[in-house]
Amino acid sequence: MRTTTLGNKGPEVGVIGLGCMGMTFAYDVKTPRDEDTSIEVIRQALDLGATLIDTADVYGPYTNEELVGRALADGHRERAVLATKVGLYVADPTGGPEGSPLIANNGRPEHVRQSIDASLRRLGTDHVDLYQLHRVDPEVPIEETWGAMAEVVAAGKARHIGLSEVTVEQIERAQAVHPVASVQSEMSLWTRDALDHVLPYCQEQGIAFLPFSPLGRGFLVGRFSSFDDLPEDDFRRRLPRFQQDALRANLAIVGRVREIAERAGVTPAQVALAWVVAQGRYVVPIPGTKTPKYLADNAVAADVALSAADLAELDALPAPTGGRY
Repeated sequence: MRTTTLGNKGPEVGVIGLGCMGMTFAYDVKTPRDEDTSIEVIRQALDLGATLIDTADVYGPYTNEELVGRALADGHRERAVLATKVGLYVADPTGGPEGSPLIANNGRPEHVRQSIDASLRRLGTDHVDLYQLHRVDPEVPIEETWGAMAEVVAAGKARHIGLSEVTVEQIERAQAVHPVASVQSEMSLWTRDALDHVLPYCQEQGIAFLPFSPLGRGFLVGRFSSFDDLPEDDFRRRLPRFQQDALRANLAIVGRVREIAERAGVTPAQVALAWVVAQGRYVVPIPGTKTPKYLADNAVAADVALSAADLAELDALPAPTGGRY
């Protein structure tokens, strides 16, 4: 796979990474997990050059880091650029809407200090390559949280630190304390908010941008044609864009992506990912998958060169119906 770097001062990574959340969390939560296949997918990602492996302590909670740790054992850790996150926690496993876990913010410095040690134990490593603040805690000044993140770097427990779902103003405040290596936010053909301000700022500053859900949570590849296609235990059933009327309207976007894919001789997933990769030198999407076939399909997108006409047509796609959350 072609490579880039994690910003202008970070390690070399493949231009497409792997998000591991769905292997243990959020999607099809009542469906039995195939841990052996998930471990195979993580190791195959490394073989394909998708070296940025992304997890978080809240995924599970905790089970995702444990899974990634097992996948990276036996000599595989050295091949990965390992990223995890802190700053969210499961406040009540049954307290959210429709029985989903209630997730809360925690940016207190003592939480950061405790969490990195717990993450390293679960991951079976003495350091992570990228430690990310999952969400800014509105009750804690970002300077205090980021100062604790900087302590993690000084202690050798993380090589670099990054932010997730932040504004330019929050990035600037963090940078005044310690360099920001990366910003992770949702970005895809139907989620383009970051293109207005955050991504241009990251490009100007040499900060890596890591888009999660670059395939629109599976929607952009044509996986869902009806609300009823979603598993009953899937959190996408609560998202506005997946409600039946919105979903039906949004199928027009999928149709356009499919047309371009057929014209280019590639898959819709490869078109969607190639568009994301084309947004900047340090843009590294982290699509998630539990399936070797989809992993291999996603990896090919690193070498898909969309024409200027294709990119312009994708840029002109209409906004989706419904909000993100």
